[in-house]
Amino acid sequence: MVAKISSGSSIYGALSYNINKVEKQHAKVIFTNGMQDSGNGIYDIAACLRSFESRLIANQKTEKPVLHISLNPDPKDVLTDEGLSKIAEEYMQKSGYGEQPYIVFKHEDIDRRHLHIVSLRVDIEGKKINDKFEYRRSMNVCRELEQRYGLIPADKKQCREGLSLKAVRPENGDIKHQIANVIRPIAKDYHFQSLKEYRALLTLYNIGAEEVRGELRGKPYKGLVYSALNVKGEKVGNPFKSSLFGKNVGADALEKQVEKSAEIIKNKGLKERSKGIINSLMFTCRTRYEFEKELENQRMSVIFRENDEGRIYGVTFVDHEQKCVFNGSRLGKEFSANVFNDWFINDKHLTPELPDNNKKQETESYIHGSHINQENHGSDTGIGGLFDLFSSETGSSTADDIAEQSFVRRLKKKQKRQRRL
Repeated sequence: MVAKISSGSSIYGALSYNINKVEKQHAKVIFTNGMQDSGNGIYDIAACLRSFESRLIANQKTEKPVLHISLNPDPKDVLTDEGLSKIAEEYMQKSGYGEQPYIVFKHEDIDRRHLHIVSLRVDIEGKKINDKFEYRRSMNVCRELEQRYGLIPADKKQCREGLSLKAVRPENGDIKHQIANVIRPIAKDYHFQSLKEYRALLTLYNIGAEEVRGELRGKPYKGLVYSALNVKGEKVGNPFKSSLFGKNVGADALEKQVEKSAEIIKNKGLKERSKGIINSLMFTCRTRYEFEKELENQRMSVIFRENDEGRIYGVTFVDHEQKCVFNGSRLGKEFSANVFNDWFINDKHLTPELPDNNKKQETESYIHGSHINQENHGSDTGIGGLFDLFSSETGSSTADDIAEQSFVRRLKKKQKRQRRL
């Protein structure tokens, strides 16, 4: 079993992401600890927010008090909801969060069933719970639970899950082997809707791919050749025919993958997560560097294509969590290259110029890399930053927005009264 841990600033975003999955019948609540329901056994956002209210009011210094954990058993593990609930409960107890309010969601919208746990890193007195050696402790807990419940042990590769593919380093030699270690799993696991998106993804790992066409014995043919790239994106050494790596990374197989990916992305709604995260960061980040860094923290990458004058003429996003690749305009016109080019001119913007129908919305960056362990000391969120803890996610309902705003106002008043005491 693999655990992924992240810290966030928006409890509303974390809850909204999971509860929206529940509403779409892609997830369900299987266990809670110290949580209020809405009175009819349903855990809506407003009821869940009330469960975290006292701790958030008491919190003064932790910038990212939200704890979002993903527990990922092996797909071959056969577990009932009761069994998964016990695993989640023991994991939280042994990880030091057993006395916290938390809610456990089982996600079933991808082939791999897994759990999401939403809680807080601050206790009832508003103090940050000790997270020293959290990675090591989490790993030990996972190994213990694997033995207790007879789960298939996670191998070392799974424990390093995240951006585990290594970029090609020509200076290390054996370039062919390095390229093979990247393109084979990417062609197998990632979803892309064009060869252009596939090639963009490969550039993250210093690999170039080009289509070649010609005629052999009177018959037309097409294929792919792969090359190593240096840090400037220039080819290094001789190219390699795709046939040297197997049929799965050839032009014909990739075209079939494109068709299959388009159907999977559409049927499972895999665009929504990326759109929500990008939309949020476009309103919270002030520079291109900050934007790229925050995406990286959420297990996403962005590739900007620029001409000699530095104008951005293309943008591609890679969601490593869902293993999807999207050209910016495929996500929507508000994510096109022109928008980012205008936004990043001299990095002097405050917020990007987007279409009028795009209201300012902020969401918690809920995506997490393997055991991300972040320290968040010494910064007072105060009333001015309180709204960030409950900023809504794209797609939330009007009722949720009203509940969110009401909750924020109530918290502000209570925090002001507390400070006067």
